[in-house]
Amino acid sequence: MQVLRQILLLLPLVAALALAEDNSVESTGVPRCGASLHEQNKALRIELNANVSCTWQIQRNVNQTIRLIFSYFKFAPSSSCETESIKIYDGPSTNSPLLGQVCNDTDAVPVLQSSADSLTFHITTNSVVFTRNFFVFYYFFSPETKIENCGGHLTSPNGTFTSPNYPAPYPGFTYCVWHIQTAKNSKINLQFQDFFLELDQNCQFDFTAVYDGLTTNTGLIGKVCGRAQPTFESSSNTMTVVLSTDYANSYRGFSAQYTSAPLPGPVEPDTFLTCSSDSMKIVLSKSYLASLGYSETHLQLNDPSCSPVVKDSVIFSFPLASCGTTKKDEGESITYTNIISLSATGNIITRQKSIQIIAKCKMENNSTVEVIYITKNNIIQNITSVGRYNVSMSFYDSGSFSKPVRQSPYYVGLNQTLFAQVNLHSTDPNLVVFVDTCIASPQPDFGSPTYDLIRSGCNKDDTVVTYPPLAHHGRFQFNAFRFLRSFPSVYLQCDIVICDSNNTNSRCTKGCSSRQKRALSESSYTWKTNTVVGPIRLRRDLRSADHAESLTKARAEETPNVQQYSFYTLSFMALISNIIIVVAVILKYHKHQAGYGYQKLQSSY
Repeated sequence: MQVLRQILLLLPLVAALALAEDNSVESTGVPRCGASLHEQNKALRIELNANVSCTWQIQRNVNQTIRLIFSYFKFAPSSSCETESIKIYDGPSTNSPLLGQVCNDTDAVPVLQSSADSLTFHITTNSVVFTRNFFVFYYFFSPETKIENCGGHLTSPNGTFTSPNYPAPYPGFTYCVWHIQTAKNSKINLQFQDFFLELDQNCQFDFTAVYDGLTTNTGLIGKVCGRAQPTFESSSNTMTVVLSTDYANSYRGFSAQYTSAPLPGPVEPDTFLTCSSDSMKIVLSKSYLASLGYSETHLQLNDPSCSPVVKDSVIFSFPLASCGTTKKDEGESITYTNIISLSATGNIITRQKSIQIIAKCKMENNSTVEVIYITKNNIIQNITSVGRYNVSMSFYDSGSFSKPVRQSPYYVGLNQTLFAQVNLHSTDPNLVVFVDTCIASPQPDFGSPTYDLIRSGCNKDDTVVTYPPLAHHGRFQFNAFRFLRSFPSVYLQCDIVICDSNNTNSRCTKGCSSRQKRALSESSYTWKTNTVVGPIRLRRDLRSADHAESLTKARAEETPNVQQYSFYTLSFMALISNIIIVVAVILKYHKHQAGYGYQKLQSSY
């Protein structure tokens, strides 16, 4: 009976596997070596032999982003990236910017996203006689679409998380990433208490991938699907969990729990790096240097003239673009790198190791900054949230952009020309700001309705004039308007692109593009953020407010007179009533004293 029950439980999984295989085989009716693809989504099972060079191009015709997932790949044994690989390009050809590369030693499940209208991947194989197998699927999606309980940052020592809709079936075309980070000098134990995903032999359709670190580029611990209760352990205090699903055969997903535990061995010395929009700060404890056999006198940066401050620790603090710091435009980020060299002592020989400490500040493009003006005692305060580059936006009183507007709300006249400027606060002189998209909304949370002023660098409103990028400033102007249905305020939210001014092929130099808002993996720009400013109100609302205030004040002044009049009237009525009562009592008393009475009259007929 127990065996029969287990067989019955496995039947849905077997059926799902068969259906999944049928779907994948059915979806591979394309030429074996390359194709041009236009469907909204498609799965490709690819088999290639030796000495081939094949190109696939995916072209979208809707305003969405392409997500491409290589959920299974098997190259020839012992092959290298130089001899055979998959190269993915952000555009219509192999001349487009390179998004990524997949090789035999790729320690991840590659997931790539386009920023262009098309995406190309090219597979080359070497001369080894071997059947290479690849399974790849893609789909179009809107970056603005959010799925509840899909990914996030978990920083507690212990915690739980579930797949979207759990225990109901997870949505199709889901891609969620959870980053787990616990205390320093700890490790993470992850246990899936309930786990039910679509089953197939290589976990090609729906899968969960777990990484040993905070990225999905390398450090894959494992990839699982089907029914199981898998457990994973990290080597440090960071771990990343990914859920990826296709369009069919959704199940209830998973419920996971993680705990943290101290790492065995000695405590890591006090060394850390902090990066801001202006500077880099490196702190090295003396005990750490002593454990390496060095002292603070052995240290130097790329530029030896930049010396540290030595207290309880050795502290290097310097502007980003100084002290020999090198800057690299990596497409989806800008990285500032400096190296601390620990020079060995001795004139002829040494038995000390040659050590370098590489410090990198990576200004990631998926950070966001929001700035909103708040007035308190006539002082404007800028409230800034998480972000690496410090960005703010202000209105100015003229096209000279010399005098910012200090009032909040900013009252303006209908059709008045408004001048807006985005400011980047950074010590790096080789950066330029580009206003990519600006939308307006009557609500500070930018719910419906919204109105496009600028979209993908293109002016969508007839009154908008954009200024050429000028160093750390992005400028534009437009005429004031109001939303219908009596909305009193207008807020602006702008997407800002920050580029290396030495890159002549960056997004900042391309201006207007017909593409919709790009994915965060945009390779032609370096860093992206958004900023908010508002509210803006029309002057007639100010007059109405003043009139209402005056009316309230007048009514308040009239109130004592009305109250006084009412008091006198009430007192007079009370006096009259008392007089009538007294007269009635006196008359009644006198009638009784005179022998007066009532006598019933008899009727006569």
